[in-house]
Amino acid sequence: MRAVEVTGAVDEQGNLSLSEPVPLIAQGAVRVIILFSEQKEEFEQDPDDTSVEDIKASLQRALQQATSGQRIPLSQMWEGIDAE
Repeated sequence: MRAVEVTGAVDEQGNLSLSEPVPLIAQGAVRVIILFSEQKEEFEQDPDDTSVEDIKASLQRALQQATSGQRIPLSQMWEGIDAE
């Protein structure tokens, strides 16, 4: 099973509308899991300086790389990073 994350909103009637189309990996039935905050402000106040557009572009690149087999072995991911 694969997962794709997109944002959306639920209206007063309980209908879900997505903020953007789901990247088409395969067609057919899907399982939807909805995560929501008890405080509405959580999604509105982004403490991160990274713009939503930059995050979306990064996720799209990552998905394209993963589906085309361009992956970095986990053993190489931390090479050159000085974490103390």
